[in-house]
Amino acid sequence: MAIKTIQKLIRLLKHKNKELNNLIEHLHPRDLAELSEDLDEEQKKELFDLLNDEEAALIIQYMEDFDQVSLFKVLEKDRGSSILKEMSSDEAVDLLSELPSEDAQELLNRIEDTEEIEGLLKFAEDTAGGIMTTEYLALPENMPVEEAIIRLREVAVEVETIYYIYVIDEQNHLIGVLSLRELISAEDGTLLKEKMRTNIITVDIELDQEEVARIVSRYDLLAVPVVDDKGNMRGIITVDDILDVLEEEATEDIYRLVGTSEVKGTDLINASVTHVATKRLPWLIVCLFGGLFSGSVIGVFEETLQTIVTLAIFIPVIMDMGGNVGSQSSTVFVRGLGTGEIEANEVWKYFFREVKVGLMMGLICGLMITLATFLWQQSYILGLVVGIAMFSTVILAAVIGILIPLIFWRLGADPAISAGPFVTTIKDVTGLLIYFSTATLFMDMLPT
Repeated sequence: MAIKTIQKLIRLLKHKNKELNNLIEHLHPRDLAELSEDLDEEQKKELFDLLNDEEAALIIQYMEDFDQVSLFKVLEKDRGSSILKEMSSDEAVDLLSELPSEDAQELLNRIEDTEEIEGLLKFAEDTAGGIMTTEYLALPENMPVEEAIIRLREVAVEVETIYYIYVIDEQNHLIGVLSLRELISAEDGTLLKEKMRTNIITVDIELDQEEVARIVSRYDLLAVPVVDDKGNMRGIITVDDILDVLEEEATEDIYRLVGTSEVKGTDLINASVTHVATKRLPWLIVCLFGGLFSGSVIGVFEETLQTIVTLAIFIPVIMDMGGNVGSQSSTVFVRGLGTGEIEANEVWKYFFREVKVGLMMGLICGLMITLATFLWQQSYILGLVVGIAMFSTVILAAVIGILIPLIFWRLGADPAISAGPFVTTIKDVTGLLIYFSTATLFMDMLPT
């Protein structure tokens, strides 16, 4: 259906057919945003020329960052500023932060009241202040509920969400909150302060967006208020923004786990080869030098390997098992930290639990490879060597898979960075050292 629809859209744009408006009216803004991805710049401009500013703003909020930037490059600056005024403050700030600074400033200069947007631009984009919106409903504590409902009707189309009504005092301090249900079910004459709940879940304006997402998820909130260090309400973060944060953070962690950084502002289909290669190469180079270092370890034990050639057969299985165990441990640990399932005070408890898991897996895998080696090579000494190496490598890989991300986390860096290249390199080197050191100890007893 999507292919047929885009073909029809392109055909109608080309011939400026009157059916075009009818097609646009029957498509959801999300669908139009996706369809616009397949249009060239001129076709995008023609499509948005048919839309009013409010319709255009609604569609743009569903577009990827790089598509938004591409569109605003072809729109006239007056039209761009008009659309920007119709966008919610948080969406407008996100867009402006992606545009070149001179283009963003030119758009701002064409808007009369930019105090709200410029205020949000001051915050880092990955903090609560950077993703919040200032379009919310906050009412004084002494307002009767019937007046609050009238006020709600007046501003309903302007605010981001009406599910929560926030109650403030004269100093703009957040002191309570009501749900929409609680408001409309209250009797006339009741003051907001009499119905409000004071046990409010809030987030600090400088809090990292990942922690904000964790709080919203934990308490099942549709929106969370943002306050400054004085307790003044500064904005709200809605659940749709949280979903974007979760997707962004999960994507970032997944990419880092495999040693790449093509995360934000990247069109995976149309991105240039150079762009993609430069994102992936740094960590591959780390792996390259790690591989050379692993090769040097084999070189140190060259005499052992030449004497007992059969040892080479088991190098892949030792390294692969260590790699799998290390990847499992690091991935589960990084994910646990990211979701908050592993709290800061539980890190070492989890670490020692993982050591015990490594011991069990090492023992089982060690016994299995010992038996398999004996049946295959008819040498119980070789089986013992390979079994000891497997047992030690699995345990050490489990420890390294936790320890390296843990060190990065303690240093304030993203532990996901370490889970790919660093864990892999260290695990390979230590696995080979264990294997050949064990073989050297038993060399006189091994079959040549």
